[in-house]
Amino acid sequence: MWRERRRALLLLVAGAALGLIGAALASAPPEAALKVGFYHATCPIAEDVVLAEMRLILMEDATVAPSLLRMHYHDCFVQGCDGSIMLQSRKKGKAERDALPNRSMRGFDAIERIKARLETVCPLTVSCADIIAMAARDAVYLSHGPWYDVETGRRDGNVTVAEYVDNDLPPPDSNIVDVKTFFSVKSLNSKDIAVLFGCHSIGTSHCGPIQKRLYNFTGNMDGQDPSLDPAYAAELRKLCPPPRPGDDARKVKVPLDPGSNYTFDLSYYRHVLATGGLFQSDGSLLHDPVTRGYVEKVAKASSPDEYYADFAAAMVKMGRTDVLVGDHGEIRPTCGIFVD
Repeated sequence: MWRERRRALLLLVAGAALGLIGAALASAPPEAALKVGFYHATCPIAEDVVLAEMRLILMEDATVAPSLLRMHYHDCFVQGCDGSIMLQSRKKGKAERDALPNRSMRGFDAIERIKARLETVCPLTVSCADIIAMAARDAVYLSHGPWYDVETGRRDGNVTVAEYVDNDLPPPDSNIVDVKTFFSVKSLNSKDIAVLFGCHSIGTSHCGPIQKRLYNFTGNMDGQDPSLDPAYAAELRKLCPPPRPGDDARKVKVPLDPGSNYTFDLSYYRHVLATGGLFQSDGSLLHDPVTRGYVEKVAKASSPDEYYADFAAAMVKMGRTDVLVGDHGEIRPTCGIFVD
């Protein structure tokens, strides 16, 4: 009799323990399923393939590196890091990549090229979202920046809505209050903002996003942003004259970090501190005690090591935004499929 009772008790305890474990797993946030080396068993050469392709891509055109870094940011901020930025629509203006902030985006072909290579060695295994995350890391590394471990395990979404882009991405003329609001929705704090804006260490912009700052800052046609360094503003006005009807503001390329716009380093912070930066949002970092303090610290740093560690942590944190894992999402053979 006692043995039967003891067996029943043990079964009851075991059942309760399994229930607690199941409940704990069910309540775990999706990002908990991400990990470094997710593909070690299913596609152990995945990261090597991505890096090898990225080396070739950037040897052919080094200027695509900043756009691939930007793509990861735009992907994560709009519906989470789910690869939806790659999706296409036959209806004009419907997809994320059709939205105004993404119309100058380059690198879609590069992601497809990497995906095609991975499909030859590990079919239907590596997600587009993970490829974008790894390509962003490799773009930084191959631009003389840090190497950092990327968590993988994301799956791909199949919904793309252009309007979400304007709703979720802070525009270049954002003030610090707006920037902090956009980032806080993604669980990113003031330090994360200051760190991630360092992505502007590489790349260029066209004239459109800075014309208001140069010529119509308050909306009353009364000139430039007073926080912008006058000498730097004069240089920008030479590159970007006042807009006229019919002008294509996308023709001219303006470096985000003059003199170092394809080398990932600390000079962006020195540039922001000295001039106010290219975008109003860059200059807004100087209008908050936390972000300004970080800009000043990095600008004066004798070594990039601390910033590189902060950058790695912030990129990993951003890469966990609203991810699809497990049975959610999909792994598709092509990233840029049409949704309609």
